[in-house]
Amino acid sequence: MLVMSSREFNQDLGRAKKTSLATPVLVTERGNPTHVLLSYHDYQQLLKQQPSVTDLLALDVDIEVEIPKANIAFI
Repeated sequence: MLVMSSREFNQDLGRAKKTSLATPVLVTERGNPTHVLLSYHDYQQLLKQQPSVTDLLALDVDIEVEIPKANIAFI
């Protein structure tokens, strides 16, 4: 993965685009990651990997939820 500062990215967008065809490009600001540049093909592959909402709703999973008892005072 190529890491570029936002300044480098702005100055050499062509390099970033060309590199993103082979590997993601991580863009940073003040050393912190802010953006990732992917090829459109890689982006499409990521979308295909995500389950649909209906698939997630169809999962037979027991979920335990603890709801705290409400303290309601009547005056």
